[in-house]
Amino acid sequence: MDAMKAGNEGAAPDPSEAAGADGQAANDASGGAAGLLLIAGLTLVWGCNWPFIKIALSEAPVWWFRAGCVIAGGAGLLAISALSGARLRPRAKEVPKLIGCSVFAIIGWHVFTGYGVANMGAGRASIIAYTMPLWAALFSVVLIGERLRASTIAGLAFGAGGLAALIGPDIMAIEATPLGAIFMLAAAASWGLGTVLFKRTEWSTPVAVTTGWLLVIGAVAITAGAFVLEPFPDVARFKMSTWIAIAYVFLLPMIFGQWAFYKIVNLFSPTTAAVATMMVPVIGVISSSLMIPEPVGERDLIALGLISAALFSVLVLPTLSRRGGGQ
Repeated sequence: MDAMKAGNEGAAPDPSEAAGADGQAANDASGGAAGLLLIAGLTLVWGCNWPFIKIALSEAPVWWFRAGCVIAGGAGLLAISALSGARLRPRAKEVPKLIGCSVFAIIGWHVFTGYGVANMGAGRASIIAYTMPLWAALFSVVLIGERLRASTIAGLAFGAGGLAALIGPDIMAIEATPLGAIFMLAAAASWGLGTVLFKRTEWSTPVAVTTGWLLVIGAVAITAGAFVLEPFPDVARFKMSTWIAIAYVFLLPMIFGQWAFYKIVNLFSPTTAAVATMMVPVIGVISSSLMIPEPVGERDLIALGLISAALFSVLVLPTLSRRGGGQ
């Protein structure tokens, strides 16, 4: 529990850090073997999450499933934080900001990904989802005045090429629909905007507590939507595979995954933490091909390579350039 408490301490990153300040690269800290194991565990947990979502949605309605996700994640993070002795109560002036962040980072993300995975392969969905840093870069320019570097422009070009490889054939096919990809694209943009809104705010509570409240706020809205839009599912008819998938998503990606990511941010520099998430769609494609199964085609691999190049250009190349310049 002490390890979790250490991972939860600290406020959200300063806006200057979110904008890619030059001093950021100088703070690259070594997390040791334990940190590397945590990165490996997070990559596997989040990567394997995508086929499990696909399995769960084969029987569970989108809104009710996503309501369960955010309830489990929010309650789990707040319970762990309380047991760790963390301060749980946000300041009154932070409540509107919490609601605004939750609309995009939680509600938009979970609803759009639910429909997206239900309408396309989980492997491809995971690739589009992790274009989020590209959208975050765009929103950072508008909201916090970040300068758009040449490497960011190159990353956006790579990302557009990857999306074209995934979506293009579906658009041109007469009987096919790109609806799933459009939902995932909306989810990535919503997550990116929510991330920028989160990072430009100085929160009074630890990151895990703030994230827990974002999930709780999202749970209220998504559960209300579930009551209005969908009948309550007949859970007694769920297959064992569905229950296993639901348990995995609730316990690991929604609770452990959230804690592990912010622990990694504390152990390593933000660039290193971002590199860790770059491998998630790779695991998503591989695990989907093994578990569902979903065929991995040539265009999937092309898109995977292009989007990986995009993320590298946006998140890693600027740091390497600063180091090469002796800064």
